[in-house]
Amino acid sequence: MAQNTLLINVDIGETRVALIEDGILAEVYIERRRERSPVGNIYLGKVTRVLPGMQAAFLDIGLERAAFLHVEDVIPPDDFDPLAEPGREEPQEEETAAPSRPKRYSRKTPIRDVLKEGQPLVVQVSKGAIGTKGARVTGHIALPGRYVVYLPTMGTLGVSRRIGNDRERRRLHEVIDSIKPPQGGVIVRTLAQGLTKKQLKADIGYLVHVWTEAMKKKELVREAPALLYDDLDIILRVARDLFTDDVAKIVIDDPAEHARVKQFLEAFLPERAGDAELVDADDPFFDEYGIEEEIARALSRKVPLPSGGYLIIDQAEALTAIDVNTGRFTGRSKDVQETILQTNLEAVKEIAYQLRFRNIGGLIVLDFIDMERASHREKVNQALHEVLSKDKAKTTTVRISELGLVEMTRKRTRESLGRTLYESCFYCDGTGHLQSKTTVCHEILRQIRRERDSLPGYKIIINAHPAVCDMLEREERGLLEEASVRFERSIVVQPRKEYHLEQFDLKGA
Repeated sequence: MAQNTLLINVDIGETRVALIEDGILAEVYIERRRERSPVGNIYLGKVTRVLPGMQAAFLDIGLERAAFLHVEDVIPPDDFDPLAEPGREEPQEEETAAPSRPKRYSRKTPIRDVLKEGQPLVVQVSKGAIGTKGARVTGHIALPGRYVVYLPTMGTLGVSRRIGNDRERRRLHEVIDSIKPPQGGVIVRTLAQGLTKKQLKADIGYLVHVWTEAMKKKELVREAPALLYDDLDIILRVARDLFTDDVAKIVIDDPAEHARVKQFLEAFLPERAGDAELVDADDPFFDEYGIEEEIARALSRKVPLPSGGYLIIDQAEALTAIDVNTGRFTGRSKDVQETILQTNLEAVKEIAYQLRFRNIGGLIVLDFIDMERASHREKVNQALHEVLSKDKAKTTTVRISELGLVEMTRKRTRESLGRTLYESCFYCDGTGHLQSKTTVCHEILRQIRRERDSLPGYKIIINAHPAVCDMLEREERGLLEEASVRFERSIVVQPRKEYHLEQFDLKGA
């Protein structure tokens, strides 16, 4: 019996989804009305810049920042008309298939021979804006349904590799081969195991209708950019993609959205429509499940391990570094190497959880505690591969080095949870460091030396943060008196509460 639960909290301008697996908060999704993700949306865009050096182009698709399109993601004109028949990228989900490779541009194809500035192009957002980068788009369209992914301009037929039963894979391949649409291809998702031809045909028919409507809208558009297809919002995406047989129920705290979810399920999953539950909650019901507290704990830089060790997670612009430490864990064995192995194996499980929960993507470096024995490194390496194989996001890893380092990547299509909920500190500008008060005091004295001849009068007034002024009048009082004698000027400090700790200025009087 499934014990997992999907909780949906609908608030003013914000919707949050939490996936509870075996009583543990596994994933959190957040969608804000003003910042709704464009991933999955289809646009008629316009090429604004072609960059031969990057083999890419920037497109105006109507978003705040221009979208990025690589030459490999452009549909070759001898295969299809880009305005009428855009193609696809790999499905934006956990499934992959083994289709024949379509004819497409290589990364060596000169981008100037493919695109021209001002050219209209139908594209789909494959990756949302992250940090300072705009969205990434592709001409290879993929429309995901509950059971299949429809590829409008490719004849590919495939079955998810996550369906391990060879007999079932063959059956599904025969089924979709008999009901494939006249145009386009289909990849069967994992959830389709055991389904009948009728159920699969209904899912394909719905997606074909979605594509047809998008193309009709394109014909009515007079000028790019324009939105042709708006993907489902987070609530219906959850019902489509996450409401699997492993999930017992969906709990939602908004009557209108609950009715919408039931209507969606009755149309696409009628046997599970009764598993959408409405709760009457005046206060955010995430509090009742302890989710608010868990989010705050899980997003801290230091993550404790059950044994007493801990992880340090630092997310930078280029990569994320995760450092493993033994902390106060000394182990039950007198063998230090066994203690190190236990800590690293424990860290492997927590790292996999944190990557998934925080939705950390891109380049990741794992710094395990150094292991002298090759057999121990192999155990940690195997354990890491085992836990990462369960991650829905695609991951690749390089074997653990003698120094205990692992380089890995994790597919990223949206901003991480940490960067969604937090922003860089305006005070330290995201560095996490400030000059010490002593350093600021000495910088003030150097600045007096630089400006003394240009300051009028017989007195120099130092405007600075109260903490810096206090140090100048107490601990560094001798330095201030020495400077007064040396520069033959009276020096007065003036506290300014509104000043930054590192901020100061000088005035003559």
